[in-house]
Amino acid sequence: MQQLKKLIRKKPNWHNLRSVEPISRVFGLDRGTPIDRYYIEDFLSKNKDLIKGAALEIAESTYSKKYGSHVDSFEVLHATDDNPAATIIGDLTDPATLPANKIDCFICTQTLNFIFDYDKAIQGTRHLLKEGGFVLATVSGISQISRYDMDRWGDYWRFTTLSMKKAFEKVYGENNVEVDYYGNVLSAIAFLTGVSGEELNEEELFFKDQDYQVTITVKAQKIA
Repeated sequence: MQQLKKLIRKKPNWHNLRSVEPISRVFGLDRGTPIDRYYIEDFLSKNKDLIKGAALEIAESTYSKKYGSHVDSFEVLHATDDNPAATIIGDLTDPATLPANKIDCFICTQTLNFIFDYDKAIQGTRHLLKEGGFVLATVSGISQISRYDMDRWGDYWRFTTLSMKKAFEKVYGENNVEVDYYGNVLSAIAFLTGVSGEELNEEELFFKDQDYQVTITVKAQKIA
């Protein structure tokens, strides 16, 4: 009976979260900074020494310019020629459309979730890299569907540290891949309902619980 009373005292206080509608349908962007952006930027900041030489991103070069050091060229990959910032036009799942051994660091954030054949895309990241080059990738583990992407090209996957480890090791080799994650039950709930990162404190944002992997990070190096 005493144990039951303790459980009752721990009942959640739902406040305005007890709703079938989210607070935001755009990941909290209309309230501040989406929670996964805090995780992505922390990951890139911790690996900024690798962002150098020929640095590549998809669609734009925002992170390369923000975190890069000694960058010789800011490269941008796009699937079509309608992006004036693009320096490489190609399909990440088709190595024949991509230059080989060109990139020192490929920042590939929140991309593989939206590619059906993500195994081929991982092969494409390695094809682009020079010997010794790195890919810095992030993917969603827990997330609402991105309606913008779903309606245009598809939102296909949510991953775990284990699935990313196995997928990248298959391409890069077992000793050349480091996988980690960000997230906990609070940040997962907040992200799903559209609460922004500014509405949590740093301890709440960066507490880690391996069973609530909101954002998964991968650092892989191309070694022959």
